[in-house]
Amino acid sequence: MMFANRHQAADRLADALQAYQGRHPLILAIPRGAVPMGLRLAQALDGELDVVLVRKLRAPFNPEFAIGSIDESGWSYIADYAESVGGTPAYLAREKQAQLDTIRKRRAQYTPLRPPIDPAGRTVIVIDDGLATGATMISALHALRAQQPAKLICAVPVAPPDTLEKIRSYADEVVCLSTPMQFQAVGQFYADFPQVEDAEVEAILKQATASAASPARRP
Repeated sequence: MMFANRHQAADRLADALQAYQGRHPLILAIPRGAVPMGLRLAQALDGELDVVLVRKLRAPFNPEFAIGSIDESGWSYIADYAESVGGTPAYLAREKQAQLDTIRKRRAQYTPLRPPIDPAGRTVIVIDDGLATGATMISALHALRAQQPAKLICAVPVAPPDTLEKIRSYADEVVCLSTPMQFQAVGQFYADFPQVEDAEVEAILKQATASAASPARRP
């Protein structure tokens, strides 16, 4: 399955998640690529948008390849192949600190006037524009499970089958529109896959916060 762009992928995910329309789910997007999708999904499902801040731990000499991930609390997931590609304990310690610094910077940028929205007791849908290794999604789901949502859902347009199997135990439900066997990168399944910049994320979150505060907004 090919997607024209992230908006089309979000619309198709909204169709697949129609059971949650009107139940005011909390849509948590993994920055940056999933944030425009998260807004579209929140609008379609009458939900509320925020971000879940996690970062992949990059392989030495290959920053696009994840050997693990870290969440906002500092908990980390380390892939079983990490050491074989250079992820020594000393390297991982440095990489964890670098990614934690980025997470803290992004929290200050993205939601400077309010704390993260509390997921406790909520139906929470975690969205990304696709999964490759699944490392960042694992950290996101782990972090959110500790905050006691009523239901925790992973929703992505595309992921390889083995990655989906790795993450199933971290979520109550996994929704994935396409599971191709031949998988090299998430971007290969989109005709248009531009970089999403911090300024766009900040603007979307400001829009979502203003909408949530509107008197017309249903509690």
